[in-house]
Amino acid sequence: MSDATALPGAPRIGSPAGPATERATCVLAPNPSAMTLDGTNTWILAEPGSDRAVVLDPGPEDETHLRRVAETVERAGRRVAYTLLSHGHQDHSGGAARFAELTGAPVRALDPRLRLGDEGLAAGDVLTAGGLELRVIGTPGHTADSLCFLLPADNALLTGDTVLGRGTTIIAHPDGRLGDYLDSLRAMRRLTEDEGVRTVLPGHGPVLRDALGVIDYYLVHRAKRLAEVENAVEDGYRTAPEIVAHVYADVDRAVWPAAELSVLAQLQYLREHGLIPPDAPDGAPSE
Repeated sequence: MSDATALPGAPRIGSPAGPATERATCVLAPNPSAMTLDGTNTWILAEPGSDRAVVLDPGPEDETHLRRVAETVERAGRRVAYTLLSHGHQDHSGGAARFAELTGAPVRALDPRLRLGDEGLAAGDVLTAGGLELRVIGTPGHTADSLCFLLPADNALLTGDTVLGRGTTIIAHPDGRLGDYLDSLRAMRRLTEDEGVRTVLPGHGPVLRDALGVIDYYLVHRAKRLAEVENAVEDGYRTAPEIVAHVYADVDRAVWPAAELSVLAQLQYLREHGLIPPDAPDGAPSE
């Protein structure tokens, strides 16, 4: 989900098309919407001069897009070593099985149900292909299976839906949990300091060149929204739609249904931390 906020380090353009860093090239999927912004960013990752590539998030099951990604890899004189999934939402993973048919490459994911091949992914894994190195960073919160990928040679972090290139993301309750998401943002912030990460390569929206500024913005934004939901409960708002209409009035109505998921996650977090009474509304419509 995105609002209209311009993030720190964001250029005034849409999603990237073509090279974004020395090792990362974007192919934009033709699935724009209020939820996906300009579309899904499919990332082709390869070491300069290598004959192998890694593809992150092949995108939806769109034959034209999947063939375009495969042809982009082939034109560069490379083959796909394996495909990675940042998480299981269909706009990122829906085309994975067909892409595996087109390329013969296995699909690796945290969720075993999404894997095609013998290997999965886990936080802390170090992946290599033709000299390229990627480090798997566990970042649950948007979904339970969300991962980010550190590309240390480019001081870049591929963030899937955990951090978007424009606006903010949803907490996809009940699979996503706000506490996990806040922990993930804090871990990503430490990564920017410890590993010198400067560039965010998101799953939707433009490349961001101020990783620390963006993550700090996300942390402040989440704290602000959480306080607003807490105040809304204290003011007597009883259901998730009521809270969304009050708290998310500044956000495009097209994403209000998704905002309800974030509200449910925030209510759960507030109850678990004793910030609202246990019998406070759970977001369900009143009888």
